[in-house]
Amino acid sequence: MIKKHLFVIFLCFGNMVSAQKSTFKIPDTLLQKDYDYLFERVEQLENDSTEQSMYLKSFLLKAKAERNFEEIINGYKNYLYYSSDKLKLVYADSMIYSAKQSKENSLIGSAYLSKGIVYYGLKKHQQALDNYLIANEFISKTNDQYLIYKIKYNIGHIKYYLGFYNEAISLFRECIAYFENEDARGYLNSIHSLGLCYNRNGNYGLCSDTNSKGLAEGKRLGNSEMESYFIHSEGINQYAKKNYREAIKQINYSLPDIKKNKDFANEAVGYFYIGKSYWQLNENEIALPYFEKVAQIIETKNYIRPDLRENYELMISYYKSKDNLKSQLYYIRKLLKVDSVLSIRYQYLSERIHKEYDTKKLLLEKKNIETLLNRRKYNDLILGFVIVSLFVSLLYLYYRNRRNKRIYKHKFDELMKNSKTSKNEVKHVTSGITDINEETVKSLLKQLEKFEKENKFLEKDITSVKLAATFDSNAKYLSKIIYHYRGKKFVNYINDLKVDYLISLMKKDKALRNYTNKALAEEVGFSSTQKFANVFFARTGMPTSYFIEELKKEGITNFSEEKNVN
Repeated sequence: MIKKHLFVIFLCFGNMVSAQKSTFKIPDTLLQKDYDYLFERVEQLENDSTEQSMYLKSFLLKAKAERNFEEIINGYKNYLYYSSDKLKLVYADSMIYSAKQSKENSLIGSAYLSKGIVYYGLKKHQQALDNYLIANEFISKTNDQYLIYKIKYNIGHIKYYLGFYNEAISLFRECIAYFENEDARGYLNSIHSLGLCYNRNGNYGLCSDTNSKGLAEGKRLGNSEMESYFIHSEGINQYAKKNYREAIKQINYSLPDIKKNKDFANEAVGYFYIGKSYWQLNENEIALPYFEKVAQIIETKNYIRPDLRENYELMISYYKSKDNLKSQLYYIRKLLKVDSVLSIRYQYLSERIHKEYDTKKLLLEKKNIETLLNRRKYNDLILGFVIVSLFVSLLYLYYRNRRNKRIYKHKFDELMKNSKTSKNEVKHVTSGITDINEETVKSLLKQLEKFEKENKFLEKDITSVKLAATFDSNAKYLSKIIYHYRGKKFVNYINDLKVDYLISLMKKDKALRNYTNKALAEEVGFSSTQKFANVFFARTGMPTSYFIEELKKEGITNFSEEKNVN
């Protein structure tokens, strides 16, 4: 029956995908957009599922059309994040299928890791661990440090769940050290997980310090996604410190965001510790509804962890005090069921994590040590080769630097000889443009001369369309005339005018020689510093830094334009 049900789901999904392939096409406006643009739109349209769906489909279809397996995986990850729980595993399986086609260990490992994370989010820890271990098989064959530490982070959570807190602490500390400079969310998540371990180990002071650090680091990084989780963690820690009112206050403060994230596990834990706090304050009537909420989540989500077992014991104790035998019996049966589930899950998880992760980790470390010992035999040879290579590289760099400086000097001298910039240079032509009216050509040339004379080219983001509109013409005509009479494409024409104008300014204005590239770019209307640097080099044959250095060296303070002799 289960197999039949799964077959129907996959059949429906297959039909859905086939329908997408046959009916959906990437809109023309998105054909030339890159993956970053499409992903940004997916994020921005989180509250508009219909519009967002178009960008999700476009991203995945573009990746499939280009057979870009890395982006295909990212496309499915987008679907995983934004789809309902019912479809997450379907998309995860499609991701794994595509990753296997790529035959790249890092992509296959990443796909299995993502599926494991989906299972963990659904609190199906057995299936999560199974997929983590498969992911580890593939990722351990790569040098992808990010994925290696993602595996460590997720294995750390399984160890935390099993109660191996010291081992989890070791893994989370490693993750904190790695993610600090690599991934803000991974860094904050690892700090949060470390705090949870300290709490379970009885190190309540360290837990508070860790939660405070997490809040401070979140503010420093401008990332507030984990703020409620650190407050939630500290609320539980305050319960351990017997500050029950403070525990209730902090957990209640954190719950709205946690419920918004549909994080039913932490929601249940929050209710449990609020209930326990009221219980410790002898306010049992207030505590009971919170225990009932926990039991409801356990029942509907099929989720349980060892510390929540006490929830049933407290409810049994409450109904015993009220002499309510019916409710006592009901929750005793529930507790027996919970115990059987915990026993099965824990035995399975504990055996697999020790046999298939810890043992393999030790074997891998043994193999790495043996490899390192073997490599020492070749150290002298490798070191000698490196030294020779560095020496040759330095000689080459020295030669190239000297050669470049000679070339730059020659270019600089040529530039200085030309006292008149090429701002108004016109290509000598003997014929007009056959498919454009002669009067139109004359009119546009006249307007171009005025455009050049008045330095209108200094405006930012000039395009042929915008300029043609000011000339009461069209971009096609304008581009043809510029190419015919100035000998350049439109973009090169504008860029050269900007650079020539700047050279003229720097010859006359000593202060400009102290400007940064960014300031110089802004001075003549370039949209970015890198674009300015590239255009300057292409126009002059030298970097701006060299040109300015030579200007200063020559002591040039005022180069005039060629004097009129009229």
